[in-house]
Amino acid sequence: MKTIGILFIGIFFLWSCAQPEKTIGEKIDALFKNEFKGNEPGGAVLVILGNDTLLKKGYGLADLNTQEKITPTTLFNIGSISKTFVSNTILMLSDEGKINLRDSLYKYFPQFKNLTIAKKIRIHHLLTHTSGLPDIRRNFLDSVALLTAKDEENWAPITKADSLEFEPGSHYNYSNPAFNGLALIIQQLTGKKWQTAVREKIFIPSGMMTSTITDGAHPMQGVAHGYLRSGRAFIEKDYGEEPTFAAAGNGGVWSSVEELGRYEKALQNSLFLKRELIERSRTISQYPNWSDSLPPFIGYSWFISQSQNGLKIISHTGTQGGFYADYVSIPEKNFLYIVLCNRPFPRKIFREQILGMAGVQEKQVPVPK
Repeated sequence: MKTIGILFIGIFFLWSCAQPEKTIGEKIDALFKNEFKGNEPGGAVLVILGNDTLLKKGYGLADLNTQEKITPTTLFNIGSISKTFVSNTILMLSDEGKINLRDSLYKYFPQFKNLTIAKKIRIHHLLTHTSGLPDIRRNFLDSVALLTAKDEENWAPITKADSLEFEPGSHYNYSNPAFNGLALIIQQLTGKKWQTAVREKIFIPSGMMTSTITDGAHPMQGVAHGYLRSGRAFIEKDYGEEPTFAAAGNGGVWSSVEELGRYEKALQNSLFLKRELIERSRTISQYPNWSDSLPPFIGYSWFISQSQNGLKIISHTGTQGGFYADYVSIPEKNFLYIVLCNRPFPRKIFREQILGMAGVQEKQVPVPK
């Protein structure tokens, strides 16, 4: 019996040694398979490293009613990642000479109650969440009104502010209304809906032909619905159920992991924006009057961190209703990780694990709201 046992152990050892080690893509796939069940809301993932697409796959259901499965082409609300599209459009208009990032807010919104505030804040302060503008929307709009309030209605209360929370450029405070205001500036400068301007200036050059931006009605086909868990069930939490979905400048883009991959490729190849402007947008903005407890960490809408070995990490998260998203790019490694989900998931933990699998450890940085 002892001989048989030793023989069995030897055979098992040889079998184990013969099994190929899982690839990075297989490890990431296993991570998401373990998180998302096939009959529940889930997500879509894209991971690129070097010249290889390690993973491009959907998990779970886009719609619990129709049982439609999630694929890499399913459209999700990408939440605040939308802000990067607004920011890049402003940068293009700057390059065209239609706006100066040092322009005051007063130039575009002379109706501010406190003109001193409007004249003190610059466009670049809006892009970097350092304007000091207080978010006083709920002083004027209740949750019911916010269900249908578009950019104009979300921005109007901000113009009634009596004072600032801090001097522009001195602190960071994440601001959704700032990007509603920037979207309205795009409309002023182009003479067309800002959604149309983004489509013409970014979507089409990038090959993002199915991506869209909320402008009233919720997209009805080809999209995932957002869900939150309630006990053992899921309840829908997207357009019509969750306030602020109609305010598109801060989070109204609907896209897929496949088309966001094209967006990053277009950025790295300077297809719609000059390389120097892309680099500036992805470089930390340094303000001489900065007095926050944290060192500066934001460019023009993008959040900038470093790996332990000094690689620049460019990222943005997105959260709205039941939608959770993460977008991480490390150009020096040609690394891209995009995940779009229609239910909450441990986003920070997943980012850390996937970066670790790619041989990158991110230094601790603040995560935007």
